[in-house]
Order: sequence, then C-alpha cells, then structure tokens
Amino acid sequence: MNIAIVGTGAMGKVLKELVDKRDGLRCVGMVEPLRGEKLSHIKEKIDVIMDFSNPANLNMIEEFAREESCGVVIATTGFSEKQRQQILELSKVVPVVKAANFSLGIAVMKRILAQITPILKDSFDMEIIEKHHNQKLDSPSGTAKMLLETMNPDGEFLEVFGRKGDGKRGKEIGIHAVRGGTIAGEHAVLFAGEDELLEIRHTADSKKIFALGALKAAEFIGESLRAGSMEKKAAAGLYDIEEVLF
Repeated sequence: MNIAIVGTGAMGKVLKELVDKRDGLRCVGMVEPLRGEKLSHIKEKIDVIMDFSNPANLNMIEEFAREESCGVVIATTGFSEKQRQQILELSKVVPVVKAANFSLGIAVMKRILAQITPILKDSFDMEIIEKHHNQKLDSPSGTAKMLLETMNPDGEFLEVFGRKGDGKRGKEIGIHAVRGGTIAGEHAVLFAGEDELLEIRHTADSKKIFALGALKAAEFIGESLRAGSMEKKAAAGLYDIEEVLF
C-alpha cells in the first residue's frame, strides 16, 4: 500500500521511518506545503494520505483525495468548525480516520472516562490538565478537548479554560494547558472528592506511539478500500481511533 505523508516535521519523520520498516507499506513521498510542495507532485499512485501537518493544508488534501479516491488519516488538530464539516463531507466519498490522538492508551482512557464520569460527576470536582512541548501551536490540545467532550457530552458542566480571578467554583470542568521543553504529551484527569482524589493519567514518552496508531489507521483504510473494491462500490466513512483499534 502506497503512503504519502503531508508534513516533514518531527512527526512526519518518525512516521516515514516506521512506514519504511512496515511490511506491506511503502512511502512514495513526503510533501511540505510551506515549501510549495503538493501531493500532485508525487508521480506514483497514492493509496492513503497521512496528515501530520497544519489545518491550512486541508483544502489541498481534500481536493487530491477526491480526485484520486484515496483514503486519508488525519492526525492534525486545531480545525475550525467549517473545516470539521469539510472533513465530514470528504468522508462521504472516501474513508477518513480522524483522531486528536492515535495512542492506544488514550483510547482506553477515553473509554474509562465515559464509564466513570456519570458515577462521580455529582460528588467530585473534575479537572483536565495537559502538558506539551513548547513548539505546539494549539491550546488546549485536541486530545484534552476530546476527553472533555467524553466527560461532558450534553454540556451539563460549564467548561472553564485556564481559570483565573476571584470567584467560587461552580458546576464546571476546568481545562488547563502547560507548554514547555520537549514534553511529548501528558494528559491527566482529576476527580477531586471529599478527602479523596482519583487521578487518571496518560504520558507519552515519544512521538512513536502516535505514529504506530496512525499506521494501524492506514492499514484499516487499506482494508476498507479493498472491501469496497470487491463489492464494486466506493469505500467511505468517517472513523475514529477506537473503531480502528477495537
């Protein structure tokens, strides 16, 4: 299966290294839009586009995926509501796996939060703290927002980003972002009750875990494309990492 990578930063380099070692996968090109490079510059057939870049590149990725009927793995975060709708429309034509975080541990953490939040929410205060390296642009992280959505699906709690000033705590969930050094990624959810504290934490020691999850997503798309071809219909749909892993 031929892979094209959008983004030549640290994540893109880790991803290419793993693709080159993976049986059945082959990187046919990496493009850096900041240098004017485009997917159309790659001469070989592309089966799956893997995007670890910037929301500004979505138009190029969408246009190419539609024209060439190739799948897309989107690991970029910070999309606007309009862009999220754009991704949804693209998924009606080709298979798309989109996730704020591609690690297995985060997927399990999300499932745990979905189960325990309804039990604890009325008697525990809830806080989310995320930490990333000093080069990360968006804040809070897409993963923190994903965890928040899992904990507050119906908007029952006020979502307070970076609390400051005076005032008594209300019915709220606090979300806090730390940026510094080379932290690959850390997410912690605190349930603070009377005389007890429950903390669920995930720490990424390297970017490799995200790349490995993204490769599983690419292989998932490859299976979807093959199934669609066998049934003589276009394979399409919007999937998250839980559907890929579980």
